[in-house]
Amino acid sequence: MTAQTPDAETGTIVALLERMRTQRLPRALDIKSKLDAGGTLDDFDLAFLDEVAADAEYTKQLWDRHPEFQEIGARLIHLYHEISAKALANEQAANAQGPVA
Repeated sequence: MTAQTPDAETGTIVALLERMRTQRLPRALDIKSKLDAGGTLDDFDLAFLDEVAADAEYTKQLWDRHPEFQEIGARLIHLYHEISAKALANEQAANAQGPVA
Protein backbone atom coordinates (compact mmCIF):
# COMPACT_ATOMS: atom_id res chain seq x y z
CA MET A 1 0.00 0.00 0.00
CA THR A 2 1.39 3.38 -0.89
CA ALA A 3 1.38 6.26 1.54
CA GLN A 4 -1.48 8.69 1.13
CA THR A 5 -1.70 12.31 2.07
CA PRO A 6 -3.83 12.94 5.16
CA ASP A 7 -6.62 14.37 2.99
CA ALA A 8 -6.55 11.38 0.64
CA GLU A 9 -6.52 8.96 3.54
CA THR A 10 -9.46 10.76 5.13
CA GLY A 11 -11.33 10.45 1.84
CA THR A 12 -10.53 6.75 1.72
CA ILE A 13 -11.80 6.25 5.27
CA VAL A 14 -15.02 8.11 4.51
CA ALA A 15 -15.56 5.97 1.40
CA LEU A 16 -14.86 2.74 3.31
CA LEU A 17 -17.21 3.69 6.12
CA GLU A 18 -19.94 4.59 3.64
CA ARG A 19 -19.49 1.29 1.80
CA MET A 20 -19.62 -0.53 5.13
CA ARG A 21 -22.82 1.28 6.13
CA THR A 22 -24.66 0.92 2.83
CA GLN A 23 -23.32 -2.37 1.43
CA ARG A 24 -21.12 -4.56 3.57
CA LEU A 25 -22.92 -4.43 6.91
CA PRO A 26 -26.45 -4.91 5.51
CA ARG A 27 -25.28 -7.83 3.36
CA ALA A 28 -23.39 -9.42 6.26
CA LEU A 29 -26.42 -9.08 8.53
CA ASP A 30 -28.64 -10.64 5.84
CA ILE A 31 -26.25 -13.58 5.57
CA LYS A 32 -26.14 -13.95 9.36
CA SER A 33 -29.96 -13.98 9.52
CA LYS A 34 -30.08 -16.63 6.82
CA LEU A 35 -27.57 -18.76 8.73
CA ASP A 36 -29.34 -18.21 12.06
CA ALA A 37 -32.48 -19.61 10.39
CA GLY A 38 -30.54 -22.77 9.50
CA GLY A 39 -29.60 -21.87 5.93
CA THR A 40 -26.28 -22.42 4.20
CA LEU A 41 -24.10 -20.17 2.12
CA ASP A 42 -24.72 -19.98 -1.61
CA ASP A 43 -22.24 -18.93 -4.31
CA PHE A 44 -23.19 -15.25 -3.97
CA ASP A 45 -22.63 -15.34 -0.22
CA LEU A 46 -19.25 -16.99 -0.69
CA ALA A 47 -18.22 -14.44 -3.33
CA PHE A 48 -19.18 -11.62 -0.99
CA LEU A 49 -17.19 -13.12 1.89
CA ASP A 50 -14.19 -13.69 -0.41
CA GLU A 51 -14.32 -10.03 -1.44
CA VAL A 52 -14.44 -8.92 2.19
CA ALA A 53 -11.47 -11.15 3.04
CA ALA A 54 -9.49 -9.77 0.11
CA ASP A 55 -10.09 -6.22 1.34
CA ALA A 56 -9.30 -7.05 4.96
CA GLU A 57 -5.52 -6.61 4.80
CA TYR A 58 -5.80 -3.16 3.24
CA THR A 59 -8.44 -1.97 5.67
CA LYS A 60 -6.53 -3.45 8.64
CA GLN A 61 -3.50 -1.34 7.74
CA LEU A 62 -5.72 1.73 7.54
CA TRP A 63 -7.44 1.04 10.86
CA ASP A 64 -4.06 0.39 12.50
CA ARG A 65 -3.07 3.96 11.66
CA HIS A 66 -6.39 5.29 12.98
CA PRO A 67 -7.12 3.81 16.41
CA GLU A 68 -10.40 5.70 16.60
CA PHE A 69 -11.79 3.19 14.08
CA GLN A 70 -10.35 0.01 15.56
CA GLU A 71 -13.50 -0.83 17.54
CA ILE A 72 -15.54 -0.74 14.32
CA GLY A 73 -13.00 -3.02 12.66
CA ALA A 74 -13.01 -5.39 15.63
CA ARG A 75 -16.81 -5.61 15.60
CA LEU A 76 -16.85 -6.38 11.89
CA ILE A 77 -14.22 -9.07 12.33
CA HIS A 78 -16.32 -10.57 15.12
CA LEU A 79 -19.43 -10.52 12.90
CA TYR A 80 -17.57 -12.26 10.06
CA HIS A 81 -16.22 -14.81 12.54
CA GLU A 82 -19.78 -15.51 13.73
CA ILE A 83 -20.90 -15.90 10.12
CA SER A 84 -18.05 -18.33 9.36
CA ALA A 85 -18.67 -20.43 12.47
CA LYS A 86 -22.42 -20.61 11.87
CA ALA A 87 -21.93 -21.42 8.18
CA LEU A 88 -19.62 -24.29 9.08
CA ALA A 89 -22.04 -25.63 11.68
CA ASN A 90 -24.96 -25.44 9.25
CA GLU A 91 -22.98 -27.18 6.49
CA GLN A 92 -21.94 -29.94 8.86
CA ALA A 93 -25.54 -30.39 10.00
CA ALA A 94 -26.79 -30.47 6.42
CA ASN A 95 -24.15 -33.03 5.43
CA ALA A 96 -24.94 -35.20 8.46
CA GLN A 97 -28.60 -35.36 7.41
CA GLY A 98 -27.66 -36.54 3.94
CA PRO A 99 -29.27 -35.50 0.66
CA VAL A 100 -32.90 -34.43 0.62
CA ALA A 101 -35.05 -36.81 -1.42
